[in-house]
Amino acid sequence: MTHADAFPAPVVEWSKPEQERAGKPLIVLLHGYGANEQDLLSLADMLPQEFAVASVRAPIAMGPGFTWFPLTASIDYSLDAVKAATAYVQDWIDSIKADHPSVTLLGFSMGMAMATTLLRQRPADFAAVVGLSGFAVDAGGDPSFRDAELDGTVPMFWGRDQQDPVITPDKIEFTMGWVRKHVKLTKVLYTGMWHGINQQEIGHVSEFLTHAVLNSRK
Repeated sequence: MTHADAFPAPVVEWSKPEQERAGKPLIVLLHGYGANEQDLLSLADMLPQEFAVASVRAPIAMGPGFTWFPLTASIDYSLDAVKAATAYVQDWIDSIKADHPSVTLLGFSMGMAMATTLLRQRPADFAAVVGLSGFAVDAGGDPSFRDAELDGTVPMFWGRDQQDPVITPDKIEFTMGWVRKHVKLTKVLYTGMWHGINQQEIGHVSEFLTHAVLNSRK
């Protein structure tokens, strides 16, 4: 039994009806702390329509919303809890990925920690990663994180505001070191966005997805 077995079956919202999804590249949306699967789904209308978009609800109830893993007051976390959450999402992706030519991950805040962890556990499985106002976890040499296999070829978009009041400087510093070594990075800084997403950023994400995923298949 894995950690993921202790969680309920995933709740997933799709941007397109079932008959319109097969054969389309997939984007998996991973929301932030205390949100739910509806939170990012509105982005689907602003992303390239060639994609099928699925938004997954985190498995742990947290106030009116949900979280992928518990946080302490200092925004700290247990690596085992992160791994349990990614196993939960990976099991679901494995169940549907045969219907799609590629899978791209898009995570906001804690969802970026999820997206980068999924990539680090399965380096060959994902076409690209988009991280918005988030961070990558410090895995401390955990062998399930296969960073050595990430040689800088997987495209990743990282957008953030330097004035983001939520993501702590130590997490930004670790993430900066990690992305420079392991992914093909597109990094954009925004002002006045704080801990959020703005229209300009989603425009950049759309351009990135077109170039990094759609055009690379032609």
